[in-house]
Amino acid sequence: MPKGYWIGRVDVTNEEAYKPYIAGNGPIFQKFGARPIVRGGPFECMEGTARGRNVVIEFPDYATAVACYRSPEYQANMKIRQANAVTDMIIIEGPA
Repeated sequence: MPKGYWIGRVDVTNEEAYKPYIAGNGPIFQKFGARPIVRGGPFECMEGTARGRNVVIEFPDYATAVACYRSPEYQANMKIRQANAVTDMIIIEGPA
C-alpha cells in the first residue's frame, strides 16, 4: 500500500510562540502512525521560491495522512501554526 506524506514549506514568524505547535504534534503524529522524514535542516533552493523551513512527514497511507490533518487534535494545534507562521502544505500519495 502506498504511503501518504505531508510536505510543508514554512516561514516561522514567531519562533517562541511556534514551539507549542511543534511539541503538540508529537502525540498527534504518534496516534496516526506518522514519522518525520525531514524537519528543517540546511537546504539549497535550486529553482523557484523557498521558505525558511521544509518538512516531510510520512504516514502509513494517504487516507491516514488526510485523516490526521482533518482530526480535531491537529485542527486545534494547527491554529498555533497559523498564528505564527506562513505555510504551504500538500498531502500526497507516495510509491507503494
